[in-house]
Amino acid sequence: MQLPRRRRARGVTLIEILVVLSIVALLSGVVAVVVVHHLEGARITTTREAARAIRGAVTSHRMAHAGDDCPTVEALVAAQEIDSASRTTDAWDRPFSISCEDSGGITVVSSGPDRALGTPDDIRVPAPPPPVASAE
Repeated sequence: MQLPRRRRARGVTLIEILVVLSIVALLSGVVAVVVVHHLEGARITTTREAARAIRGAVTSHRMAHAGDDCPTVEALVAAQEIDSASRTTDAWDRPFSISCEDSGGITVVSSGPDRALGTPDDIRVPAPPPPVASAE
């Protein structure tokens, strides 16, 4: 049995194409939101790991050069405490802030996603202790 000629030659209608494009656009939007969220988390993790590496290099530098001031990242690279191919800025290409205490404590800080130091999203290594709840 042979179908009528008009039935066999039927193509895709404009409405069908628009429905498919709408579905693809909706799925693309959902995927973009999820990817951006994970990208920010990956940047934070990368920055935290780079800060740990820099803190280790500062510790090593201070042991080898007793009495020296707190080194900068540039000084650590120049002294070959950090490989020049290593990451020396945070994931947002901002420099790390290094502070050394007389007691031996070393803190490496990144300004975090908002790129401003002193805000809650700063990334600190080591992480500050959680606040202690007061008993009333």
